[in-house]
Amino acid sequence: MLLKNWDEWKNIQPQAANMLHNSLKKERIAHAYLFEGEKGTGKKQAALFLAKSLLCEQPLPDYTPCGQCSHCRRIENGNHPDLHLIETETDSLSIKKQQIEALQREFAKTAVESKRKIYIIEHADRMTTSAANSLLKFLEEPHPGTTAILLTEQYHRVLPTIISRCQTITFKPLPVDYLETRLREEQVGANMAALAARLTNNLQDALELSADEWFAQARKIVLKLYEALNKQPLEAMIKLQEEFHQHFKDKQQIERALDLLLLIYRDLLSIQIGKSDHLAYPDQRAHFESRSLQLSIKRLTECMEAIFEAKRKLQANMNSQLLMEQLVLKLQGGFTFV
Repeated sequence: MLLKNWDEWKNIQPQAANMLHNSLKKERIAHAYLFEGEKGTGKKQAALFLAKSLLCEQPLPDYTPCGQCSHCRRIENGNHPDLHLIETETDSLSIKKQQIEALQREFAKTAVESKRKIYIIEHADRMTTSAANSLLKFLEEPHPGTTAILLTEQYHRVLPTIISRCQTITFKPLPVDYLETRLREEQVGANMAALAARLTNNLQDALELSADEWFAQARKIVLKLYEALNKQPLEAMIKLQEEFHQHFKDKQQIERALDLLLLIYRDLLSIQIGKSDHLAYPDQRAHFESRSLQLSIKRLTECMEAIFEAKRKLQANMNSQLLMEQLVLKLQGGFTFV
């Protein structure tokens, strides 16, 4: 996902984009930023876009990088001499002191092609203690024209002393409609795009889900289970034994099934309250509309609460087979969790 302009970024991350755009307009760029947020929220792409905005030779009046000058092209190609990206080493899960020291030596030199030097540190929470202490000294006495951008998915693991020397920018989960549109642009079918976009905030994860045959089969089995819930009481139990437990075998897979089931009831509730423009199961709309007429908002809420309770029980390591049997009875109105 390459950001092209500020408007595009503001559609995805309005708070983060507005804060940084205003800083550019007022020429008040901080010497260090900490971009924090979940995986897939566009932190690295935003860092590269900010770098392009700062280094571009011919930015547009609204500070959008031109995308055509040598600086923009070299950033896109990953070989700009005044932009340095620090990542975890291939043989390690941490960022080492030597990497930070090499960065410090590099930044002691004059900028090669521009008046500013920028460094981006991915997974800032994974720095070793010695690396973090070295960076701390660097942040306390920044070189003129230097901008640091630290990225993390684990804000609570970053040293408080480092946080205190950075301007923190929070990245929210990606909007569902944006993610769904991006999936459609990647040739993912409408039904799968709608579902995957509601199960993850990460575009790459959503693409992998959409292409996963196991997941496609999971969708079918959960829909069959839901259908069985609306028939004779024993039918749902038979579906559990014949198909469900054969497909959903471990804790992670059971949790995925519960999420898929929860989205069915969320669709029903959306239809019930008249907000059905964007369903997780758009191909089931006609059937869900018919079914929702037979259910009250109170009953739908109770079913959703039962699924949430089942998810909690699953995390507490309750036997998954017994858990699903109890959930089926609850969804059919004949059982209360204990």
